[in-house]
This record gives sequence, C-alpha cells and structure tokens, in this order.
Amino acid sequence: MKKFWIPFGTAILAAGVFWLTEDTSGEENKTISYHTHKQTHEMNKELNEDLSRFYYDSGYNFTYPEDGVRGIYVTGHSAGGSRFEKLLDLTNSTDLNSMVIDIKDDFGNLTFRPGEEVDLPNIGKNMISDPQEMMDAMEENEVYPIARIVVFKDTVLAEKRPDLSFRENGAIWKNGREEAFVNPYNKEVWEYNVKIAKEAAKMGFQEIQFDYVRFPEGFENRDEELSYSRGEYGEEGSNVEQRVTAVTDFVNYAREELKQEFDIDVSVDIFGYSATLDQAPGIGQNFSKISDNVDIISSMIYPSHWTPYFGIDKPDLHPYKLTKEYVNVENEVLGELEHPPESRPWIQDFTARWLGSGNYQTYGKEEVEDQIKALNEGNIDEFLLWNANNNYTEGVDYTP
Repeated sequence: MKKFWIPFGTAILAAGVFWLTEDTSGEENKTISYHTHKQTHEMNKELNEDLSRFYYDSGYNFTYPEDGVRGIYVTGHSAGGSRFEKLLDLTNSTDLNSMVIDIKDDFGNLTFRPGEEVDLPNIGKNMISDPQEMMDAMEENEVYPIARIVVFKDTVLAEKRPDLSFRENGAIWKNGREEAFVNPYNKEVWEYNVKIAKEAAKMGFQEIQFDYVRFPEGFENRDEELSYSRGEYGEEGSNVEQRVTAVTDFVNYAREELKQEFDIDVSVDIFGYSATLDQAPGIGQNFSKISDNVDIISSMIYPSHWTPYFGIDKPDLHPYKLTKEYVNVENEVLGELEHPPESRPWIQDFTARWLGSGNYQTYGKEEVEDQIKALNEGNIDEFLLWNANNNYTEGVDYTP
C-alpha cells in the first residue's frame, strides 16, 4: 500500500474554503444545520507548538458521500470472508454507500493481525486476513470506510490486565453475559484504544467510530462495591459527575490525538435515551457534552430497545412513530449547541423476537423505510443499519 504524508498547511488551506463561507453570526441567529455532506466550522484557535505539521495519507482516495452516509454494520468475519462480496453487491445495487467495519470487536480483539512493525499488543485475530485487499475493494466500489472500535467493553484487555478493570472479591467483575469492562478513569486504557484507532486511520479508514464509550449498565448500583481506581477523577463532584467527566474527557482526548496526525472524522455511538436525559447517571454518558466533542453522533434508536417511551406502548410495533418522537428530542438538544455534530443514527434492520409474542414484529422493507422516512422528515439524512449477522433486508428504498 502506498503511504505518504501531506502538508498540514495544505489541508488547512483547502478547508478554508468552507470556513470563510460559514455563517459565524451571533448566537441569537444560530440555527441547527443538517447537511447533505460534511461541513466544517470556523474555529479561532491557536495551534499548539507540538501540533504535527503533516497529515498522514494512506494513499487511498475516498470521498465523503455527497448525499450523506447511508451505511451498514459489517463484522470482521464478514469483512474478511465471502459475505463481503455480497455486501459490496448490496451497496452497488442500492443507495447505500458506506460500511462500518469492526476493527476492535465487542470482546476486545483486533479483527486483523498487524505487522510486526506495528506497536500493538498481540490481540489480533485473522478475521480480515488481507486488510489492504479489503480497502482496495472499497475504494474501487466507492464505499466509504468507517472503523468501529469498541472501547471500554473489553474482556480481552481486562483478563490480561486485571488492574485496568473492575474487580469483585479479587476477581474480574463481569456482567450477566460474562463480558468484562475496563476502567474509563484509567488513561492507559485511553492511550491503548487511541493507538488502535491510529492504526485504523493508517489503513485508510476515513472515520473512527468509538462504541461502548461508557461504564457498564447499572454501574450506579455497584460503583461503591467494586475495586478500581478513579485516578484524578476521585476528588471533585459526585460519582455521577465523575463518570460523566471521565467519559467526556476520553472523547475529547481521542479526537484531539487523532486530528493532530490524520484528516479524519471522529464519531461516537450513544444510547438513544441519553438524549432524553440531562445525563445517564450509571454509564456516564452526557449526550450534549459528547456531541460537543465529535464530528458525528450516532444514537442507537432501535425501536425494540425502548421501554414505553414517548407514550408509545410496545415501541417495536411503531418504528415510524418512535423514530419521529426521538428525532424531535434530538433536534432540540443539538439545536442548543453552537456547532452541532452531524446526526447519523443507528436504525433497526433485525427482528427482536426476544421481546415475546405481541411485543415485536418482523422487520422488513416497510419497517426499515418507516424509520428512514421519519429521520428524513426531521432533516436527518444520514443513518446506519444494524444487523448483528449482517443479513440486510432486500428491496428497501433507502431514500423513500
């Protein structure tokens, strides 16, 4: 793969076209802008002396989709296996244009084996045996590449380094699904994940999407019982405030670190209900604060994952109405930010049979289109489809 560096100043000059034309009027005239392509905002900010003067260039030529990202989730096994060709066919035959590919998965494994020259731990699996071939195929097929990196849910790292995890009676604490988390207060964990993100950027990915940027669910019920260090966060504020600050600081740190070296976007997956609260007390997610530190915010708004919210009983049966109600809330929250990020929600393309008879429906063409229609009516034109097995509904109109 051809790799070289381009002058940082050149990138700044190119971006200046957008900065000079951006409306920078006062807050009384501020509006939230949902755009059909990536925009930048004017920022009067002095450059740090140690800021890299060059952006790394992987040699690939990917262009942000003109009409916005419409993407699918792709596991490491799918990206490195025979199913990848079928997924490319799907993007080529529809208005889908992007893939979110696991680079660090839900267990903490890398989905590829980096070369010996790469300073990463030995956590690679041979799911994607030839990352360059994969990237070449996406470039050839004009598929926009997004790297998914699961951050704080990391059983592999927790078992290798119990000191970086949460412990109970001397053993690593795991949730009911036998998954372990590492400690968001620990900056060694931050550095570990950003190092992986930088390798993904070098591979050619145009965006780093961080997932599980949070404490374990229900952490507020055990935060005083488990053994772990709060580092510099243990002195001020309540337990909730400390968690929110640590999670927000990680997002800010990761974005700043990546943007010093790479012309790349940073996004975060977040629970949809976080937008409806001042902050999610257990997991440490504050929707507005995280949104302030990312280029794209991706709320997971699958109808099946809501309790009777917004006055909707059995939300899985009402994908259009649930999505519509959520969009109204999110628009209001993002509208209060000076520079709101791009909104690109995760929507449902799977059937939630675990909800039990009468509480779910089979999701197909109509249900997927209903969610997209509700997003579009709320001036959100980007979305990501989630199906854990990467089996996506056929015949969907992705621009209804």
